[in-house]
Amino acid sequence: MSQTKIDPTRLLTDDMLARFDERSAGYDRENTFFSEDWEELRASGYLLAAMPAEFGGGGLGLAEMSELQSRLAYHAPATALAVNMHIYWMGVAADLLRAGDASCRWILEKAAEGEVFAALHGEPGNDIPLLLSTTTARREEGGWRVSGHKIFGSLSPVWTYGGFHAMDTSDPEAPRIVHGFVRRDTPGVQVVETWDTLGMRATQSHHTLLDDAFASDELCPLVCPAGFAGAGPFQLSIFAWGLLGFAAVYRGAARRAFDLAVAQLPERTSIALTRSMAHHPEAQHQVAEMRMALDTIDALFERTTADCDARAAHPDWPVRLVSTRYVVITKANEVLDRAMEVCGGGASFKQNRLEQLFRDVRMGRFHPGNSALAHELIGKLCLGISPDDPQRWG
Repeated sequence: MSQTKIDPTRLLTDDMLARFDERSAGYDRENTFFSEDWEELRASGYLLAAMPAEFGGGGLGLAEMSELQSRLAYHAPATALAVNMHIYWMGVAADLLRAGDASCRWILEKAAEGEVFAALHGEPGNDIPLLLSTTTARREEGGWRVSGHKIFGSLSPVWTYGGFHAMDTSDPEAPRIVHGFVRRDTPGVQVVETWDTLGMRATQSHHTLLDDAFASDELCPLVCPAGFAGAGPFQLSIFAWGLLGFAAVYRGAARRAFDLAVAQLPERTSIALTRSMAHHPEAQHQVAEMRMALDTIDALFERTTADCDARAAHPDWPVRLVSTRYVVITKANEVLDRAMEVCGGGASFKQNRLEQLFRDVRMGRFHPGNSALAHELIGKLCLGISPDDPQRWG
């Protein structure tokens, strides 16, 4: 277990959260980046919270960082989701360093200098991110030439290093995945503003085009076999910090929706009732279902993040991580569905915060580990079927 080096309440004060909460609807309405939130988080040291103390960080482990992220998401889900992309690289680099792997130490050093890291793993037509890629990597002296189309690049307005994965098929019988980073100012790197979406609008997760962009060997911590055959501590740490980081955000948003619904029900009336809608049996049923869903989320999420920090020797870590991400986000959507139902048509108006939360939480379905992939991976791994089998189904 990691030891906290700083007081987490200094990283995310009540006053900061109140300001984030007030600004959230405006960022959503105007489809703009959360610039003011970002500057406050940078100034408080939040971006360094998961870094070891020796780099000037807070030394927070996954469980502690996740609690902060859920707290942030309660007030500003899009802010929390975008910040997660930088934080998870800090967590990955810190975990690897603690395990004796210094290949990502430079990430911590650069972040301490103020560099911002983003995740460029989403790709059109690739439903198995990180392990396979539609982006190409071509070996060149001193590094790799990378070409491809990356999507969902959160933090697009501010990132300075983009973490990518790409496929080297120079040996068709033994394709490899190159995990590396490109600087934003590298020739051949272009951010294309495309973000106008259902929810999580303030993340400004634009497309990134890589056109023969060069990534030096110093910026490529791992080259490994494609598929699950090449999965190791690097990928497992990304799964942990990335997937559970996503889950932390939707966990916080679902808790906010529950609290709003509980607060609004006593104010709702019906001509057929002598008391408020809080006394309607179906409303009580829905509130109970929401609370049980939240308890399920908390129990599973807290167990998984605690086990990650404790380095628990689970032989089925991929199953646990994908399952936790899927269950948390699915249950969060259930909470939002019920909250909207019990609060009625008024919840569909922009002036009601539930409307934004409903749209934001819907975006959780699009993160890696969605329903199709989660059920495939968990089912195959439990049945002893290799996910790398060239005959995927049948």
